[in-house]
Order: sequence, then C-alpha cells, then structure tokens
Amino acid sequence: MIIIEGSVRIPPGKIEAARPVMAKMIAASRAEPGCIDYAYSLDVVDPGLVRVTERWESREALAAHFRMPHMAEWRAVWPEFEITDRSLRLYEAEPEPL
Repeated sequence: MIIIEGSVRIPPGKIEAARPVMAKMIAASRAEPGCIDYAYSLDVVDPGLVRVTERWESREALAAHFRMPHMAEWRAVWPEFEITDRSLRLYEAEPEPL
C-alpha cells in the first residue's frame, strides 16, 4: 500500500471558494481504481493549512492518478486559489489486515 501525507497552503480568504473544487477532486480521486482513501482536511489551529492524506493499493494506481483529467484540472486552478507550499511525502506500508 502507498500512503501520501502532506499539506498545501491556501489563503484563508480563498478556502470557501476552493472548497467545491477540492470536493470535486476528492470525489473523482476516490472513484479511481486502486484508491483506498483520499482526503483533504483543514488544520484546526493554522488557518489556510490543508492537510492531504491518500492511500493507494499500488504505485501503479498512484501513477494512473497523476494522469487523470481531474488531476490536471485541479493543478490548473492552483494559481486562482493561490495554492502554495505544497509538501507531500510518499510512504510504503503493509496493507491493513482484514
């Protein structure tokens, strides 16, 4: 299993405008083959910090995710929402026991 953990920053005044776009990205990613979980969450004490958590069945599934149209659409709106400080890390983990 592949785990992606990290964060991006969005100016607090742009969060509400970005929310529907983020929701669309999350829904489309969760529907992809090989996606176990995909989530963004707002930090409780650091306004504008969006935490990113993803779990994928394999590196191949993650690679396919990067080629999806919704990924290109998401990246295209980063300037509009002033998304900065992207920091993501990849970890390999054992699958969860059944």
